[in-house]
Amino acid sequence: MSRIRVERSHSLGREGAREKAERLAERLASEYDVRYRWNGDTLEFKRSGADGSIAVGEDTVRVELKLGLLLSPMGSMIQREIEQVLDKSLA
Repeated sequence: MSRIRVERSHSLGREGAREKAERLAERLASEYDVRYRWNGDTLEFKRSGADGSIAVGEDTVRVELKLGLLLSPMGSMIQREIEQVLDKSLA
């Protein structure tokens, strides 16, 4: 099992960052059959072969992702994609 952790600073405030995380989760749900739910300020998501969370703070966002056996070989590529999406979304 592979683990990915990415943290980024932002200046959107907690509510602004929550809105961005919600939009991202909606997109993941439609494109990749991801199920998600909010638990406080943490968006928890799951799909076959992967599960994780997006913790939204006042000035930071932290993504943690656990990849199953089949997705683990693509861990580096998935991490780069997460970093690019966060950098674009939080700019």
